[in-house]
Amino acid sequence: MEWNISTLEELQFVAKEIYETLEQDNEHATLLTLKGDLGAGKTAFTKELAKVLGIEEHITSPTFVLAKEYELENQKFEKLIHIDAYRLEGEEGLEPIAFKEMLEDKESLVVLEWPERVEEELPEWRKEVSIEIEGENRNITYGG
Repeated sequence: MEWNISTLEELQFVAKEIYETLEQDNEHATLLTLKGDLGAGKTAFTKELAKVLGIEEHITSPTFVLAKEYELENQKFEKLIHIDAYRLEGEEGLEPIAFKEMLEDKESLVVLEWPERVEEELPEWRKEVSIEIEGENRNITYGG
């Protein structure tokens, strides 16, 4: 799936479209990775996804705390876990936040920014979103 957008309203539409394709897995959490340059809109996408999920809290990038967890109500997942891997690197990068244990919770939707920083630790079954800057627009590709 691919979109070329220029507004936050369009980004929320894209987030909703992608969310609707996601299904709970019986074996592990659902992992959605967000790849894109600095300022491409990864956190903005997560904010719009949070709105779709009914989260009213202010969503910020968890750059320094690495991960934030949000409880969900009346959704197909019980919680959203937002991870920012920008400051992480290498094979042990996600160990401090118990990433492998997070992936065992089939009730969770895990959104991971900067997957390229911890590529070795990511499962093949992940869903991938790529956001590219094209002038004033964003080109979003989803390989679900």
